[in-house]
Order: sequence, then structure tokens, then C-alpha cells
Amino acid sequence: MNWSWILPPSFSTVSGDIDGIYMVILWITGITFFITEGLLFYFIFKYRHKEGRKATYDHGSTKMEIAWTMIPLVIVLWIGALSKGVWDTVKVDVPPAGLEIIVTGKQFEWTVTYPGPDGALGTSDDFETLNELHAPEDEAVVITLRSEDVLHSFFLPEMRIKQDAVPGQDITVWFEAIQPGNYTIGCAELCGIGHTTMNGTLTVYTAADFQAWSNSQTQQQQP
Repeated sequence: MNWSWILPPSFSTVSGDIDGIYMVILWITGITFFITEGLLFYFIFKYRHKEGRKATYDHGSTKMEIAWTMIPLVIVLWIGALSKGVWDTVKVDVPPAGLEIIVTGKQFEWTVTYPGPDGALGTSDDFETLNELHAPEDEAVVITLRSEDVLHSFFLPEMRIKQDAVPGQDITVWFEAIQPGNYTIGCAELCGIGHTTMNGTLTVYTAADFQAWSNSQTQQQQP
């Protein structure tokens, strides 16, 4: 189903599942809100002050108290069970990497480190881009997320990624884009006076175009 009226466009393999969970929660909380507010205004009107009517004491209903405790409990447990598979896909079952990179946040920029021709990170032929993430479509991009200073939050709305970058920790996050294009990178955690400027661009290529871009970057790094 198309949720573009309420969510940003989605271009990753897992975005449909994430959006589905979001909409389930939105419908449940939305319906609950309107029922609760409707009852509130109904009781305000029904039990408004009237001349000659005295207030009475009601000790409550044990059955009602059990019901309004158990119903939310069952709903929350059901949402948890429904979300388990999506959580595992996004956070636990990281697929084999088509591209493995490092993204490092610091006030107020994102540095992206790519492997060079040897295909391994942490070697002398690695190269970097600033506030630009380049990736191929239809391949899992596995990111090691870091922060050099304060808490940041790596945000790719069209890929449905929002992951905190915590100083002193390496955190794994991944996505697989399904369509070439330019997408937004942001920081979703207040990280200082320049927080709003901590933006970048994710560029997704076809496999051939990404390889051509990677080769051009490697050539630029050579002395």
C-alpha cells in the first residue's frame, strides 16, 4: 500500500515491512485516541453540573479494571510478536555485504570510508568522501557506524534507517537500495549548535556506474 501521504518515499528492501508495522501502530493508537477523547467529552457533557443533582461515590468495577489492563497488554504483546521478524531482519540478521564501509559522525559532518582495490577496509588504499555516501543498487551496504565526539543519529529516511552513533562504539547498520537516485542523509540527534547543517547525500548507482565511480576515486587517490 502507498503511504506516501504520511511517510517519505521508500527505496529499500525492508521499508515495506517497517512501514507496515508503523501503520499498524498508528491505526491502533489513532483509534484509541479518538475513542478516549470521545468518551472524555461525552462524560464531561453527561456529568456536567446541574442544579439539584448531588455527586455520588462509585467504588469502581473490578471487571472493568481487569479489562482495561489486559486489553492493552494483549495488544502490546501482539505488536511485539508482529515486530520480531522485522527487528531481526533489520538489526540481527545482517546479510553478506555487497559493499562494506565505515561512516563516522563528528560535529558537524559525516565521513564515509570505502575499501580500495584490495576490497578490505583499514588498509592504505582506502579512500573517503565527506557528506556523501555512494552505493550500488540491489546490493547490501553494511555500515560500521562510529562517532568521534558526541552522540549523533545517522538518518536515511528513504532507506528507513535511523541509528544512533555512539562515541566509543562500533554499531552495524545496513540497507539495500532498490532504485538509483539521490537521497537524504541527516543527523536526527541534537548534537550542537551546527546540528541542522549536518546533512549529506546518498547517491545510489547501477552496479556498473558504481564501479566506474569507485575506479575514478581510486585513480584520484594515486600519487
